[in-house]
Amino acid sequence: MDLRITSEQHLDEGLLERRFTLGDVPGILWTPAGPGPLVLLGHPGGVEAMYPRLLGRAQALSRIGAAAATLELPGSGERPRLPVVDGARADLRTALAAGEPVPADVIDRLILPLVDQAVPELRAAIDALLALPGITGPVACAGGVISIGVRLARVEPRLAAAGLFAGSFVPAAILDEAREVTIPLHVLLQWDDQGNDRQAALDLFDAFGSSEKTLLANLGGHTGVPAHAGEDATRFFARHLGLAR
Repeated sequence: MDLRITSEQHLDEGLLERRFTLGDVPGILWTPAGPGPLVLLGHPGGVEAMYPRLLGRAQALSRIGAAAATLELPGSGERPRLPVVDGARADLRTALAAGEPVPADVIDRLILPLVDQAVPELRAAIDALLALPGITGPVACAGGVISIGVRLARVEPRLAAAGLFAGSFVPAAILDEAREVTIPLHVLLQWDDQGNDRQAALDLFDAFGSSEKTLLANLGGHTGVPAHAGEDATRFFARHLGLAR
């Protein structure tokens, strides 16, 4: 997949922001003044809606010398819709509104198509971004749909570390894949997240095969992540990307 830069602008602190397309997938790349490793920033879909939060994370990473990049999630933003995922999302809302458990097949239809499409795109992005001047590797991923992070950590040998947010449903097949993940992990869990099955998140953390894995749990809902949690994640990436001072 070819990467084409569509615009660029210089932000504060020497940060360069470049909009790009990877094939027909839109994305954003933020690079600090000097060369450094790369962190792929995940999100729940809708790059433009998530832009302020993504920019804040990119700025924090630039201060430790890391570049950051994000791709639009399949079926989100201006990308073509995924009917299977949209149908599963409607079934999910019906189950939650009725106070019923979410069926396993709904979780599979909601998550697995995203994983199957997003992970090859992210691997292609790594290929293209590491070919740019000033991006040296290693590579890490941060946030977004946790199942995408699990699959990427299992199949991508260039990934040195992953920061994961336990804020979405996890198919049983992804739980099995987690046992093959061995890179260092930093997992964030909001203890009172009404949209997340806390026990499933704990089971996933337990399943990871990594010898170095940290679970950071805070009280509060899905959007109540405290500022210090982001700072902890940045320090984690500094350690594992060779940037610790």
